[in-house]
Amino acid sequence: MIRSALTEIGIFLIPFAVYVLFLVATRSGSLAFSSWPAAVVGRLLVASLLLVILSLILLAQFSGAPPNSTYIPAHLENGRLVPGVEK
Repeated sequence: MIRSALTEIGIFLIPFAVYVLFLVATRSGSLAFSSWPAAVVGRLLVASLLLVILSLILLAQFSGAPPNSTYIPAHLENGRLVPGVEK
C-alpha cells in the first residue's frame, strides 16, 4: 500500500520537477517567488491531477487478476502454509 501511495505522489510531482528543470536550464532562479506565478502553479496542479487520475484509471484497468478468475486463499496443507493463488 505504501509503494502505491508513493508512486502516486511521485506521479503528482512530475510536472513540478519538469518545471524546476526548465527553470534551472533557463537560469531563471527556481527558488525565486517570481518564477512561480499563480497561473503557472495552477496549470501545474491541473496537469498533476490529470496525471494521477490517468494513472489510477490505468492501474485499475491493467492490474489485478484476470476477469472470471478464482482466488484460492492461503491455507494449511500437511502443517505447511500454502500461499494464495489465482486460478
